[in-house]
Amino acid sequence: MKRLKGIAPFVLVVSLTACGSQQPAQQPQDTSLTWAIETQPLTLNPQQWGQNKVRLLVFNQFDALLSRQKDGTFQPWLARSWKVSDDGLTYTLELRDDVTFHDGTKFDAAAVKANLEQFLVPGYNPGIASIQLKSFARAEVKSPTTVEITLKEPDALFLDFLASPLAGQVSPKSLKAAKDLKFGGPDLVGTGPFILESYVRGQEIRYRRNPDYKWPPAGAGHQGPAYLSRITYRFLPEAAVRVGALTSGQVQVIEGVPATDAAMIKQDPGLTYQTSLNSGTSFSYYFNTTHAPFDDQRVREAFREAVDVDAVLKAVYQGTATRAWSIVTKGGPFYDASLEGTFGGDTAKANALLDAAGWKQRDAQGYRVKDGRRLTVRSVASAPFVRDRRDILAQAIQAQVKQSAGIDFQVKIVDQGTAQKAYTEGEYEIFENSRGDADAGAALNLILPGKGPINRTGFSDPGVEKWLATAAASASLEERKELYAKVQQAVVKDKAIVFPVYVPADQIAAQKSVQGLGFEAGSGTPRSAYDVRIGT
Repeated sequence: MKRLKGIAPFVLVVSLTACGSQQPAQQPQDTSLTWAIETQPLTLNPQQWGQNKVRLLVFNQFDALLSRQKDGTFQPWLARSWKVSDDGLTYTLELRDDVTFHDGTKFDAAAVKANLEQFLVPGYNPGIASIQLKSFARAEVKSPTTVEITLKEPDALFLDFLASPLAGQVSPKSLKAAKDLKFGGPDLVGTGPFILESYVRGQEIRYRRNPDYKWPPAGAGHQGPAYLSRITYRFLPEAAVRVGALTSGQVQVIEGVPATDAAMIKQDPGLTYQTSLNSGTSFSYYFNTTHAPFDDQRVREAFREAVDVDAVLKAVYQGTATRAWSIVTKGGPFYDASLEGTFGGDTAKANALLDAAGWKQRDAQGYRVKDGRRLTVRSVASAPFVRDRRDILAQAIQAQVKQSAGIDFQVKIVDQGTAQKAYTEGEYEIFENSRGDADAGAALNLILPGKGPINRTGFSDPGVEKWLATAAASASLEERKELYAKVQQAVVKDKAIVFPVYVPADQIAAQKSVQGLGFEAGSGTPRSAYDVRIGT
């Protein structure tokens, strides 16, 4: 059995009422707020969560066991404290005893056990069960407020899981009674500061304040129930429509501010603007190596060299986007800065690589051909995951690779079912993705191993998988940084499996009267509406 390297017996005991950043409970306001968001949720079940853009909705309704801070440390939430055994295999959590679910049932150790075991139900969420809970062996109730979790092997990512939306605690009663467990909805309830009142697909989602709420995470801005009595999120995927709704007063807050409107909003004295880079992985194009043309590394490298990323980002985002150089986001603890400047924007190199790969001829439209077949690459993107004007970005890249290297880049944005069918049948050459995991290691383990749940490249390398596994079993930040640097070098520089494009960011704009908005410390995404209030 492997030991969790570098870890000593660890006990953390923190009083939630002693956190200096929290203010005493204040009288809740009888106020409502309307917030326009870019992305409609595919699911309202936190344990099925996968869209970074709807993270703020999850934490309105559900609470996790731990919270993660900006410096990477973990703090209490529904768990008052925890300790880890010497061998890193046993996690003992001491839980709050004053928490109730929205359906009136009590939150306790049995509920934590039921939530963990739900992931073991066949077909429930096999990706998470096989990656982020791959080490989970069992959970035992030691007392109503004590749960002991045993792992099969040390896992440095387990605390990250306990602080993620996936660990949002769901009433065991509603887990059994929900009409549509995979989607969730009003009949799937949590312990969060807001209660889901109604959901209208394609239009809006409404929450009302949980009057009994008194267990916010460490670092929250206040104690007691949320300030707002009600909040409505309107689904407005078109950026111009969101901005227009804000400036006309139809909504008080929007997220997903387009670069074309950021300056205008900043200059408006009646509005506020704030932005934050996301953690996790960069928005990247992943090359499908299972068939031509990206089974040839020269073609993968040529595609990257054919794109002047700086010029594309400037054109699409008007200087507001941060260029990515690695699969890991810039500024995170595992980012390998040595990759900067190692690829991209060399048209001569792109053409030389394609010539060497046998794509020497051109057809009447200027596209390269070989053996009578055009050099075509297809991207199939699922509409619910398209954000940040990525459709416009794709069009800009499409134009560049045609002009500079004669590559026929075809872009399709389709519904989730059609996209999944294309992925399953291999009917694509580029898979676009970014992950908002607070710990980039979680994302890398989903994307890069040969049997990873979202490995769309077909790439499998024993060395990479060994580095990922070793990093997951290590409690040493320095060792993890060294191992993840090797992973980044392999997939970005050595094998050219991935084409990093930009670092995702979130933006919030609001009427000046709206206070308490901000971003989650761990993920950089908009936080829930718990601290939001209407000021004067």
